[in-house]
Amino acid sequence: MNRTRIIPALCAAVVLAWTVPAGADSVSDWNAIASQTVATAMPPRAAPVFFLDLATVHAAIHDAVQAYEGKYEPYALEISGATGAIDAAVAKAALDVLSNRFPPQAAALLITYTSYLNGKGINPVTDPGVAIGAAAASAVIAKRSTDGSFPNPPPVNNGGTDPGEWRPTTSSLPGPPLSGSPMAVPWFGQVTPFTLTSPTQYRPGPPPAINTGRYTRDYNETKRLGSDVNSERTQEQTDLAVFFTMNFGTQWELALRDIVAAHVPDIADSARLFALTNMAITDNVITAWDCKVTYPLWRPVTAIQEGDNDGNPHTEGDVNWRPFINTPNYPDSCSGANSVTGAATEILNQLFGEHFEFVMTSSNLLAIPPTRTYTISSIRQDVEDVRVYQGIHFRDADIQGRQNGIKVGKWAAKHALQPVGD
Repeated sequence: MNRTRIIPALCAAVVLAWTVPAGADSVSDWNAIASQTVATAMPPRAAPVFFLDLATVHAAIHDAVQAYEGKYEPYALEISGATGAIDAAVAKAALDVLSNRFPPQAAALLITYTSYLNGKGINPVTDPGVAIGAAAASAVIAKRSTDGSFPNPPPVNNGGTDPGEWRPTTSSLPGPPLSGSPMAVPWFGQVTPFTLTSPTQYRPGPPPAINTGRYTRDYNETKRLGSDVNSERTQEQTDLAVFFTMNFGTQWELALRDIVAAHVPDIADSARLFALTNMAITDNVITAWDCKVTYPLWRPVTAIQEGDNDGNPHTEGDVNWRPFINTPNYPDSCSGANSVTGAATEILNQLFGEHFEFVMTSSNLLAIPPTRTYTISSIRQDVEDVRVYQGIHFRDADIQGRQNGIKVGKWAAKHALQPVGD
């Protein structure tokens, strides 16, 4: 199927100024502010770091809220005798973590914080809740200060040149300069997880070797369905590929805010939902990056262009093949998007049950429809499929990411931020 290329500007997340949103509660409000901060940071964050940032923010918010509510165990610090406004504690916890992680944005964040609390009739300096939020943030910042993130100097990974080995890719598609770059944040697979015992706790086995039938099947499927031009995608499959072209982090955080607004009236539960989901997501993305470094399989664009030179007689190459969207600069397995989806949906499964329905929204103006209602199983299947339709993954990478995410989500729900007294 021929399809006009997507305008890159429409594929990115909508860039918004920091505003005071009208969320279900202050936790949702500061999730929106934190998401905007991370998504618009300069220089930009690499994709997996988005969730590390959000998990750190929400760990502090969670501890600040539990200082008042006492419903769930804290992540870093148990605070007793909390007084003042809980909204002040939430805002201050978020402000301090975000300012610590994004110093260039600190002044703008302080303006947002002050405006936010003034709008609620809360003194942003003297309310006792400010000290609660500051204590929660300080403890989380200290706990994460030695987690192995952002090493200096950062390692450089340019991949290899043997058949099957990942290497920086190039693309004729216009867009941000991701392709052709060294691997993004190759250190991420060594970051200390939030809930797991180690980054390798759920390391999967290797992807299929390039001379196997399973690899051949995946190769030919992505070649047929993921091409930029002359693809065999149906219109429905192309529409799905377009729907999931926005920033995957902001897309999931928006979904979580919608879920909280519709189903979570208790701020203690809201704080835990955001924290637990982002912790589980981060831990599984750490797992995925460990997988990418351990098993650095080439991406479909390289594999298909080199198909006549891979030693597999059943993979016909095409030097002119291009994916439907630009290929990110890291190896194929495990899929990051499916790692995120597997972990997030398993937390929702643990909290709401397998038949829970929720809404995902796309900011891509070409998305038809702009919103989709999902169950846990249906979004898992769509995200698995969509990375094939977009031409940036082989199916095995998608399955591995999702399966790992389910395992990590189950672990996190059982071992982190547990109800007090359990």
